[in-house]
Amino acid sequence: MDKFRYLPDTEQDQKEMLDALKISSVDELFSDIPAEIRLTEDLPISQAIDESTLTKKMRRLADRNATAHDQTLFLGAGTYDHYIPSVIDHVISRSEFYTAYTPYQAEASQGELQALFEFQTMVCELTGMDAANSSLYDGFTSLGEAANLAVGATKRSKILISKAVHPQGRQVLQTVANGHGYQVEELDLTTDSTDLTLLEEQIDNETAAVIIQYPNFFGSVEDLAAIRELTAAKKALLIVMANPLALALLESPGKLGADIVVGDMQPMGLAMNFGGPHCGYFAVKKKYIRKIPGRIVGQTTDTEGKRGFVLTLQAREQHIRREKATSYMSSNQALNALASSVFMSALGKEGIKKMAQLNIEKADYMAKQLESKGYSLKNEAPFFNEFVVQLNRPIKEINQYLLQKGFIGGYDMEPDYGMENAVLLAVTEQRTKEDIDRFIEALEGMHR
Repeated sequence: MDKFRYLPDTEQDQKEMLDALKISSVDELFSDIPAEIRLTEDLPISQAIDESTLTKKMRRLADRNATAHDQTLFLGAGTYDHYIPSVIDHVISRSEFYTAYTPYQAEASQGELQALFEFQTMVCELTGMDAANSSLYDGFTSLGEAANLAVGATKRSKILISKAVHPQGRQVLQTVANGHGYQVEELDLTTDSTDLTLLEEQIDNETAAVIIQYPNFFGSVEDLAAIRELTAAKKALLIVMANPLALALLESPGKLGADIVVGDMQPMGLAMNFGGPHCGYFAVKKKYIRKIPGRIVGQTTDTEGKRGFVLTLQAREQHIRREKATSYMSSNQALNALASSVFMSALGKEGIKKMAQLNIEKADYMAKQLESKGYSLKNEAPFFNEFVVQLNRPIKEINQYLLQKGFIGGYDMEPDYGMENAVLLAVTEQRTKEDIDRFIEALEGMHR
């Protein structure tokens, strides 16, 4: 066991278990399985190796990945390479915080409950909404739950979603809608934004909500105020899926009339992690607070008048109302919500604004440099830290070439949008002027 200390099943363990069962062999244990379908030879896998050798082998395998640590990344499309202050891992690694669950026992969990209450508060400040929960699994889970809330609140059966919403988000929504029995229709685009003329034609008295991404998948900033006028005319809800970092500078969806704001906190202190786990947020106007999914932490006072924090409005939840519940989310991403809370606290309002401003400035610099080289942008509206550029070769081919030059290229827009040779590029505060210039030089080198 010194050699394989992580393997719990020793020969002595097996003997003791067989003795307890009063049988003599493992074959006898599985005697109910017909002999002709039992495996009689060893599986074609390597023999066990010691921990040191295994660690070296796994590191060699991991080194085959192209990561943001050793490549310069211009890929976004929902998961972004932002700086993560070292204080985050230090705080969330403390034993009293190190769990993914929202605590039930208030008397034993005041610290974590307060941290989650602060998370909810900061989400409300960013989104301009009245109430938020303590997180959901990810942004797309939040999106599906928002549609469910809208259908339940309006008693209507149709959701309109812009094609400028993340393609995977639209797929998740369709799956959720199929299970709940309501209809999803997609709204076509202008070049880079939701076509408001088509929205006005498609929205009707059966529309529960319109879903818009802000900034959208193309990186462009949608006209939420104009969209809100159209939804209000039909008494449909406006659901906005927003990048929380962008909200540090953009007008908040709440001020522009959104009823529900959802999204993923990944840009706020969460590692890319090959796509997850991340942390969904969910914020609403006050009138919908009793329909909000997931756990909500509230502030109260105890019998001695001291401030305390508890899980509140639990009558919404499945462990109380059973089949009549408005929330079936019994878990969330409390640890990642804590990480985002630490991130926002560490940077502060001005720090987050500065970080968002750097994203805008660096994306703008790269876009202008590409235009100066003769490439055309597909974005007509202002954009945040992503934009779509038209190239003159297949993006898969270009990205393979860029990888050899030390770059992870952008997102190919052809499979989801039919945009041949168009790529979605992301530029965060992590990218330097030298990174951008080298990327464009490499791109130019391919076309010489």
